[in-house]
Amino acid sequence: MPHTVYFLNGPNANLYGLDKSGTYGSESFASIEQRCQTHAAALGLNLEFRQSNHEGVLVDWIQEARLNASAIIINAAGLTYSSVPILDALMAFDGPIIEAHMSNIWKRESFRHHSYVSKAATGVIAGLGALGYRLALDAVAELLEQPA
Repeated sequence: MPHTVYFLNGPNANLYGLDKSGTYGSESFASIEQRCQTHAAALGLNLEFRQSNHEGVLVDWIQEARLNASAIIINAAGLTYSSVPILDALMAFDGPIIEAHMSNIWKRESFRHHSYVSKAATGVIAGLGALGYRLALDAVAELLEQPA
C-alpha cells in the first residue's frame, strides 16, 4: 500500500507566481501542485497537497495527518516564525517531517531566521524555489524506505 504524504502550505502560498518581486519565482501555485502530484506518483506516494491562509486549519490538517499520513512536508509560510500551535501539532506527529521554503529564509529579514517548525522537522529545504518541493518529496520517499 502506498504511503500518503501531506504537503501543507501556509498563508499566501496560493499567490506563488504572482509576486512582482520574484521572491517565490514565476511558477503558479497550481502548476507547482501539479508537478508535485506527478512526481509523488512517480515515487509511489499518495499526495495530499493543501494550502490555507488560516493557522487553525493547518493545525487541523496536521492532526488529521496523525491518522492518515506517513509523512508531512510543510511550508508554513509566515506562520513558520510565529506559530507555537503548529509546532505543538507537528511534535505530536510520529513520521518524518520536512520543512520546505521556496526562498532562503536566512537571506531575508532577520525575523525570518528563527523557525518554530524546525524544532519538529526531520530536515529543512530552503532557497531552491519549486525545486525544493520536488526534493522534499524525494527526501520523504527515502526516509519512508528506511527501516523504523
